[in-house]
Amino acid sequence: MAQLEKSIVELKAEENCLTHALIIATAKVDIDSNYDAYRKGRKIRHGVQTLLEMTGIDLTNGTGIPEIGRFQDQFREYKIVVYRGLNCDNVMFEGHADSAKRLNLLDDDVERHYHVITKLTCAMSRKYVCKCCNIACTSDVTHVCDRTCSD
Repeated sequence: MAQLEKSIVELKAEENCLTHALIIATAKVDIDSNYDAYRKGRKIRHGVQTLLEMTGIDLTNGTGIPEIGRFQDQFREYKIVVYRGLNCDNVMFEGHADSAKRLNLLDDDVERHYHVITKLTCAMSRKYVCKCCNIACTSDVTHVCDRTCSD
């Protein structure tokens, strides 16, 4: 449980949790000085409203694959990956952006809420998770992936 607490940011936002999750995840990936404040729910409200206004995405009827896809269109420099549960095989959405910057999110379908996965291997309880095919194994040396360079 301690590893889960360190590897997943549990969001408390009651509305627009997908937008909150995306802002927190980008702050983590970009090593933004506001990351800790965002994670604790401070200084983020203005950023959420600005992002929603800028993108024109309406989340009043909830969020799903179409909304995540529209955010992926806006976040071209990141690859959004949404997992349904803590299993590498349960990828709900994987953006088509070809970027090393991944925004890993967790969809809690019971609470109908999104959370941020900050450390994928810890959250999935695996030593290695391939960022191309989402297959878990013991190490990157033993994993053979046809999507990455063989060298």
